[in-house]
Amino acid sequence: MAKNSVRQDENTNSISNKDLIFRLFDYLKPYKLKVFFILVLLIYVMICGLLNPYLMKLAIDKYISQKNLQGLVIIAIVMFILNFLSMIASAASIRMMAKVTNTVLLEIRQQLYKHIQKLSFSFFDNRPVGKILARVIGDVNSLQELFSTSITSFIPEILTLICVTFIMFYMNFQLALVSILVLPFLAITLFSIETISRKRWQIYRKKRSNLNAYTHEDFSGIRVIKGFAEEEKTSSNFLLFTKDMMNSFVKAVRLNDSFWPIVTLSSGVGTVLVFGYGVSLIKWGSMTIGTMVAFISYVSMFWRPIINISNFYNTLITNFAAGERIFEILDIEPDIIDIKNHIMPKIKGTVQFKNLTFSYDNHTNTLNNINFKINPGETIALVGSTGSGKTTIVNLISRFYDATKGEVLIDGKDVKNFTIESLRSQMGIMLQDTFLFSSTIRENIRYGKLDATDEEVIAAAKSANAHNFIINLEKGYDTEVNERGSRLSVGQRQLISFARALLANPRILILDEATSNIDTYTEKLVQEGIQKLLIGRTSFVIAHRLSTIRNADKIMVIDNGNIAEAGTHKELMKLKGLYHDLFMSQYKFLNEAN
Repeated sequence: MAKNSVRQDENTNSISNKDLIFRLFDYLKPYKLKVFFILVLLIYVMICGLLNPYLMKLAIDKYISQKNLQGLVIIAIVMFILNFLSMIASAASIRMMAKVTNTVLLEIRQQLYKHIQKLSFSFFDNRPVGKILARVIGDVNSLQELFSTSITSFIPEILTLICVTFIMFYMNFQLALVSILVLPFLAITLFSIETISRKRWQIYRKKRSNLNAYTHEDFSGIRVIKGFAEEEKTSSNFLLFTKDMMNSFVKAVRLNDSFWPIVTLSSGVGTVLVFGYGVSLIKWGSMTIGTMVAFISYVSMFWRPIINISNFYNTLITNFAAGERIFEILDIEPDIIDIKNHIMPKIKGTVQFKNLTFSYDNHTNTLNNINFKINPGETIALVGSTGSGKTTIVNLISRFYDATKGEVLIDGKDVKNFTIESLRSQMGIMLQDTFLFSSTIRENIRYGKLDATDEEVIAAAKSANAHNFIINLEKGYDTEVNERGSRLSVGQRQLISFARALLANPRILILDEATSNIDTYTEKLVQEGIQKLLIGRTSFVIAHRLSTIRNADKIMVIDNGNIAEAGTHKELMKLKGLYHDLFMSQYKFLNEAN
């Protein structure tokens, strides 16, 4: 997938109208009995509508002309009862269809959300979060009118059109032919508009997605914006995005608005032709006035479904782009294939890379033919310059990505052969970019083990030396941390994240720059907790402060995707290679700073 920024329009795959319609309406299959009952109600409403002109014909030709008041009253009562029941049936069908539609939208949104969760990091790396939100929320919402009108309007209108056409030809074949003369012109015109209109709605969806992505990014980075006093600039950018969306919407709507005048004009022309020819038939004695009144009513009923079908067609075009964007995401296959029902046994802790090569973009290798084997309980430190491949190694162990070539083995078993959940549930991961959910401290720590007791949560916090600062907060462990933990300092957030990893009681522990944002005093306390946690666990520690990993069982120096050096601290210092130079430069820097 090509990378996409907030300012770049997304490339979406077009789906044929037929395939799109079938895929959308597959979601209605579980509700076919409810839909059938709704259609029964709507057919009753349609029949009542069809009977009204015929009853009017009877009233004029039979009862009014013969001054039969009793028959006229009976006709009036019958019409009242039929139309009253029709009103009730219409209201009931609309309520039922609204419930079905909302349930379907819920299922589509849930399916989309669950599918996105299964997608690999490469999906999120290449697409702004705001554009993903636009599909999950905005595009799904756009389908509401399509589903509701398809059942409550489109199908009944089609049936009405067929029945009215049959009645018209039955009443007067010649007059019926006159009434449909303008249909070919209407069909060609609407089809031509649809071709252009769909493209314009696709553009609008893209522009709206760009605005959504920019807004999300803007508010996520509000501290940086305020810190550099760039509010005016971001407001100007927001206005540009808004104008792009508005202009694309106006262009799309302007074309769609031409549907109504064209259909109305066709209806007017058709009615005038029928009226003119009908008057001639009455003069020639070929048709009664009652039949003419009824036929004009049927002509009106003939064009009404055409107008409504045109509106539905308009709605269909408007929302096709939303459907395409949803199915494009659903059609993306995860890079990481989860082998169902293959549960990773309890991990002992042996980790091995065999001839492993990895590339994020299938062009440039981040890791080149990496080979190593770590025994259970060993602590491995990964050091090297930024971008050398350290984090990529631990990401492959966690199976956030799969190797391009070679194997990642845990206890001699390829990680690809087991479910992701059974693998990661036995790992504890603490990343440099600490993320806390907008919940309480207790719930954030418990995320490492959802069924943990309060006592276990507190014990983990104590081991991470987070307990003391937590109990001094206003509500202690029940303190809300706000979105992304903004209420807490960076160091406090990292301590909570560390407690979360502790609570998981992992067989393999991964610490990626876990102490980078903690002050010296707090780091000392955390290091004590880390030493306790490392006992009996295979651990991978990434740290730029080399003084914190001197006691590691093995230190691997990663340079340009290769293992340049490997050994203990003493062994690497004797080599006087990359590690020696890194360590001495840090040692010299710290001495100068003091």
